[in-house]
Amino acid sequence: MDGRKLGRSMGHRLALYKNLTVSVLRYERVRTTEAKAKEVQGRIEKAITLAKRGDLSARRAIISQFPTEPLVVTKLFDEIAPKYADRSSGFTRIVKIGPRPGDAAEIVQIELV
Repeated sequence: MDGRKLGRSMGHRLALYKNLTVSVLRYERVRTTEAKAKEVQGRIEKAITLAKRGDLSARRAIISQFPTEPLVVTKLFDEIAPKYADRSSGFTRIVKIGPRPGDAAEIVQIELV
């Protein structure tokens, strides 16, 4: 699997990606570092594209990705997917905010368009 390691073990990294994806889908915007946002952006796009299909197999696939988040799954299918019915991609945007004071890491906001 290509991608950023972010100084974490594989399990920790996958948990981070899942948690960030759920947070963006739940709150529709999250502030994080640029590297994390770029890494999770594709996962969010894939989840929304899958939810746009709207069939039972798509719902089961999303539930298997987020088994502990039934409210996020419901929101994804009932609110987010219909909102992007006419859009084929580009559901998220990354907006630069500036450097973090403590370590000058570039902070961005990833949000649903």
